[in-house]
Amino acid sequence: MQKLDRRLILAALSASLLPRGAVAAALATAIRLGPPHDFSFGLLAARAKKNASQPYKAPAPRAAHIIKGIDFDAVQKIRFRPDHLLAPGATYPAAFFHLSHYSADPVILHAVEGGQAREILYGPDYFDYGASGLDARALAGLGFSGFRILEAKPRQGDWLAFQGASYFRSSGQDNQYGISARGIAINTAGSTPEEFPRFSEFWLETHGAAVTVHALLDGPSITGAYKFDAVQEPSGIVVMNVHCELFFRAGISQLGVAPLTSMYWYGENERRKAADWRPEIHDSDGLAIWTGKGERIWRPLVNPPQVMTNSFVDENPKGFGLMQRDRDFADYQDDGAYYNKRPGLWVEPRGNWGKGAVQLVEIPTEDETQDNIVACWRPDGDIAAGGSCSFDYRLYWQDSEPAYPGDIARTVATRLGRGGIPGQNPWPRDKQKFVVDFTGGPLGQMQSRFDITPVVTTSRGKIDGAYVLKVVGTERWRAGFDLQIDGKAPVGLRMFLKLGDKTLSETWLYQYFP
Repeated sequence: MQKLDRRLILAALSASLLPRGAVAAALATAIRLGPPHDFSFGLLAARAKKNASQPYKAPAPRAAHIIKGIDFDAVQKIRFRPDHLLAPGATYPAAFFHLSHYSADPVILHAVEGGQAREILYGPDYFDYGASGLDARALAGLGFSGFRILEAKPRQGDWLAFQGASYFRSSGQDNQYGISARGIAINTAGSTPEEFPRFSEFWLETHGAAVTVHALLDGPSITGAYKFDAVQEPSGIVVMNVHCELFFRAGISQLGVAPLTSMYWYGENERRKAADWRPEIHDSDGLAIWTGKGERIWRPLVNPPQVMTNSFVDENPKGFGLMQRDRDFADYQDDGAYYNKRPGLWVEPRGNWGKGAVQLVEIPTEDETQDNIVACWRPDGDIAAGGSCSFDYRLYWQDSEPAYPGDIARTVATRLGRGGIPGQNPWPRDKQKFVVDFTGGPLGQMQSRFDITPVVTTSRGKIDGAYVLKVVGTERWRAGFDLQIDGKAPVGLRMFLKLGDKTLSETWLYQYFP
């Protein structure tokens, strides 16, 4: 942790994102830059504050009839020309995204060096349209839809991308994109339509091995100034410090800070919804929370019958994230999307966030093409027009939660099935069996024993036949119980393992729909 802190601080103290002479290097390629003007985060925040006192203006559409036709297939045929990279001699050069049907609003990009910013002037010559069928002459006034940061040579992929509304993402340590983050969430799954503010302008800097992105947020109800300091570790883990200052044009009933967006169709806990041949399909399989009081919580995701919002009340949370704990290819059998390699995304608040709740929104889905999971921090209190606030936090794009304690076992699998005794006939139709596997922590090297207790509670119904045993030939411990219920109302379940007075595991939470 101290190593990462030091690296990010040193990066922030560097003179500029671009190495000395980078603007000249950009000019030596085919990039075109506008005239220089002063730039700092303070100036950006002042601009965002001023914008909040003025009416919102939606971006004007550009060549809408053309953009509408740039579908997925056309996007795949448009290639960014490598001689147009920003700062090609830098450790991490930047390439730019073309507008499309899926990302139709242009953004303004700037290169920053020594406190001076210069706009990156768009032209269709930045792209090779190849077999897309598009006429470059008709695209002269479009603009870019976003950008991506490329990996250091000899690797040619990218590890960070900003595109669409306030979305951004990283490929993490297994070099596979999945979950996304957002600058802010407003009225997600609320009684009024969700608002999607957008990053309308970006300022790009690099400091050797670090990348800094400044962004201007704009929307009907909110404006904001953002600063992202990102480092890609040698392992591929991406660590990003985020600072934002927010200003409100209007009152907001549901503000979501540090929102995470992912996809969950079905997993081992919902085999009845496995319409596809692949055993599991999801970018994330659970919500992890580290509460302000130190409790570790794991809530497996579900694909509910209707939109469900669950709030986990807390004060000064230590962290939360949407994680992909199951990383075994055999459990997915997907050699195209590689769901077993999708990164988790952990949020670590910096400073005190006060009272509020980690909010989880789960939306029904019948395929893998739509993001249907949102997790964020919802602060207590009213958001009034004319007000402001700021937040600092750190994002970790990696396989598992950072700094997980060694004295607590983690949940690694949740399975459901018929209640009663296997092979029993007739089987009890009013019972549902839950089987939850734990590993690590104090259970890691523990020999088989029978005095570990599963502490199970339910919001309704009756718990029956609870047990804990070690799975032969593994380091896993299995807890099981039957839930006896009637009716179709959702059931909230809670369980953890203990030995005497000692807690052995994190707390497993579940929402079951009979």
